[in-house]
Amino acid sequence: MDYKKLYEEWLTSPCFDDATKAELKAIADDENEIKERFYTELEFGTAGLRGVIGAGLNRMNIYTVRKATQGLANYIIKVGGKEKGVAIAFDSRRMSPEFANEAALCLAANGIKAYLFESLRPTPELSFAVRKLGCIAGINITASHNPPEYNGYKVYWEDGAQITPPHDKGIMEEVKAITDFSTLKTMDQEEAAKAGLYEIIGAAIDDAYIAELKKQVKNQAAIDAMQKDIKIVYTPLHGTGNIPARRVLKELGFENVYVVPEQELPDGEFPTVSYPNPEAAEAFELALKLAKEKDADLVLATDPDADRLGVYVKDTKSGEYITLTGNMSGCLLAEYTISQIKEQKGLPEDGALIKTIVTTNLADAIAEYYDVKLIEVLTGFKYIGQQILGFEQSGKGTYLFGFEESYGCLIGTHARDKDAIVATMALCEAAAYYKQKGMTLWDAMIEMYERYGYYKDDVKSITLKGIEGLAKIQQIMDTLRNNTPAAIGPYKVLSARDYKLDTKKDMVTGEVTTTGLPSSNVLYYDLPDNAWLCVRPSGTEPKIKLYYGVKGTSLEDAAAKSAELGKYAQTLLED
Repeated sequence: MDYKKLYEEWLTSPCFDDATKAELKAIADDENEIKERFYTELEFGTAGLRGVIGAGLNRMNIYTVRKATQGLANYIIKVGGKEKGVAIAFDSRRMSPEFANEAALCLAANGIKAYLFESLRPTPELSFAVRKLGCIAGINITASHNPPEYNGYKVYWEDGAQITPPHDKGIMEEVKAITDFSTLKTMDQEEAAKAGLYEIIGAAIDDAYIAELKKQVKNQAAIDAMQKDIKIVYTPLHGTGNIPARRVLKELGFENVYVVPEQELPDGEFPTVSYPNPEAAEAFELALKLAKEKDADLVLATDPDADRLGVYVKDTKSGEYITLTGNMSGCLLAEYTISQIKEQKGLPEDGALIKTIVTTNLADAIAEYYDVKLIEVLTGFKYIGQQILGFEQSGKGTYLFGFEESYGCLIGTHARDKDAIVATMALCEAAAYYKQKGMTLWDAMIEMYERYGYYKDDVKSITLKGIEGLAKIQQIMDTLRNNTPAAIGPYKVLSARDYKLDTKKDMVTGEVTTTGLPSSNVLYYDLPDNAWLCVRPSGTEPKIKLYYGVKGTSLEDAAAKSAELGKYAQTLLED
């Protein structure tokens, strides 16, 4: 791809507006910047688009959004779904409303009705809206927890989950087939509305979504008993969670909900955090300060598109607030949800707990204890959504709970993506339930460890940006794929799974079986004593990730084992 030629085309083509050309002229003397913007296209992958906002082929802008939408429209028409329409939501990021509107007008120009939310909404509500409105697909404009310069474009299918095979490949092929920006369709907004192809949606979907969340309450009596005593600090991190999270907590009866004022309002610049990610300690600085002032029981933060929830809980013995990883909060909610179902109406014979392959083995122990099926899927919540769809289509299997280590879970089947609003509601309910018993959420966590073992899981991310970074990530994966380690430090590799080649090799006997999961560029090593390690490139960021887990006899023992395994795991990425 001749990046200089493409740069010149964008400067001269009548397809692109004056603002785009002016931005590109401003980098005329920056060879490296021109190269970064045009050496490749912003790739439409299985998660859609995600990239830095700006002019150019390798950037998020109205033209790359229009191209993605034209490809989606072509696929929808090809599979005969044109009459069903597409729901569109967006978050608080720079250009999110503009990108959402651009997508709507492109769909309308292709004769496909667009249902566009009037203002920002959480990701799970978009998932809900797709099914509520009977749409063929959904589009969500969000870059989740990425830094402010990023935005993204996620596509959902009619089941409410992000696209999976065969639709992901079909849409990707249609997008890739478009080579001429002058062929992309759009139309005037007023004309689209007159033609019945552009409809603004809002309050009616909000009300239906909140009503579904409230159906997931397992123990309203516990909330009623403790609603005056539980103190909750919440921050939406300048994103979409503020209104729905506060609304559902208020309607359930929680009286002491304190929102971090500096982070309450939507703001795509994320002025109080450099990285609006509830996994990052920095994101909680203001919330923890408020929690100490209010003597809060728990501290909650939703990421900007409100599909992931970060948590701190108070340890009354030390008076300190302790962070819960996504694995910990997920297991706490799994334990609470499944135990409440069992206590109140009994567990179904075909009940299932679903987790991703990089999620803690503590989930396996919980499933075994309650005698429910444990299903493991590839990384990405869409694969959990795919399992729910399978249950519905086959009439076999009852979804109890699903989660992944990256702070995402789903209670109920109203959505088919992770839902931080329902998780916020459920954690507050669980806090009320345990408080009634004289316990904190941290006490409940320790009780779980005592029952199942002290599992500890961690992840290390190595960022490798640009062209060289992508090449380095690929080199690391190729090297490990072709040279399976016999041991990782003192841990002997018992078996090695290669999800790209669909193989699982027993390192002792040499027997090779299949993984049983779709192809994915992931390597996984089973180690002794419930330890494990997984290596995979991020699907949304220029990173390679190491996931690993251990099982200890105490918090201290598990922490020491985890640190040791993490140290040895790091050497796999070194030359």
